[in-house]
Amino acid sequence: MKLTPRLQTIADEINLGETMADIGTDHGFLPVYLWENKISPNVIMADISAGSLAKAEENCRAFFPDREFDLRLGNGLEVLQPGEVDAVVMAGMGGILMSEILAADSDKSRSFSKLVLQPRKDIGVLRYWLFDNGFRIVNEKLVREGKFICEVITAVPKEIAITRQMDETDVEYEFPYSLIDFRNDLTLEYLTRKKKLEEEILTSMRQGKYTTPQALRRQEYRIYHLNYLIKEVKKYED
Repeated sequence: MKLTPRLQTIADEINLGETMADIGTDHGFLPVYLWENKISPNVIMADISAGSLAKAEENCRAFFPDREFDLRLGNGLEVLQPGEVDAVVMAGMGGILMSEILAADSDKSRSFSKLVLQPRKDIGVLRYWLFDNGFRIVNEKLVREGKFICEVITAVPKEIAITRQMDETDVEYEFPYSLIDFRNDLTLEYLTRKKKLEEEILTSMRQGKYTTPQALRRQEYRIYHLNYLIKEVKKYED
């Protein structure tokens, strides 16, 4: 099976021999790939939707008609026992929903060796939750899929959570300095796109009747921060 670039980037974060659970499996393409390439000896497919789970089983049986599949209907990590798999994958949901799923049982969330997460939006909220709840981000990748640039985060539990004096809306969670360290050929385009959106927001805020000076300064700082990241990334491209 040939995966989309987004799913291939997620699959590349699963090491040979690691077991995994695909939470919100939807079509089941990722488990098929991991089985077909003999990467994961055991994969759990879970979804809150019975229809999605049935579709995943149908797709898997097209490739492995005689195989027994571990399909679990349920919400988030409720379908798993603590430490039952090495890696937990969640992809295509919003960052807020992912944070809520992980927060529902933070001890269980920390019982797995790694989390591979691909949020559709609100990545700053997700990064904040990970940092504030004892996780370390060990890899971040940007990957193009159609007109979108998707973010894939791999996080591992650490012994001590360090609380910083920032909230989940802080720009350094949404666009962290680690983007420089984990840069690839999409990083500059990704940051430039984000800067353009933030500039459009600032223009709209300046035209707004009830925008406060504090809100304007906060938005201006977001653009300043993105300009700094862009400048630093460009240093490696010269």
